[in-house]
Amino acid sequence: MFIDPGKLEVRLRDEFGGTMGQSRVVVRQAVDLADAGQYEDDVGVPLTNEVVLDELADAPDGPPTDRWNWWIGSLEIAYGGYGQFGIRRYRNEE
Repeated sequence: MFIDPGKLEVRLRDEFGGTMGQSRVVVRQAVDLADAGQYEDDVGVPLTNEVVLDELADAPDGPPTDRWNWWIGSLEIAYGGYGQFGIRRYRNEE
């Protein structure tokens, strides 16, 4: 697996703020996306912590969940089939 969930969760909060709940749900979606292999098939590189962090850094300001949805929306427009990886609701917990 190219996603290290524990490290990604910490880096998301360090770099983009937000709550623990927000970073956890992004990590869950990133793991699901990596496991699906769709990103690697479409883009040609494996999904890693660094890819996620770089892509989310390009998104408009906001918590990790908003940034994630912006990126997933971009992938949906470019390739299709990414809507299932968007975050619809999450529990906001500290």
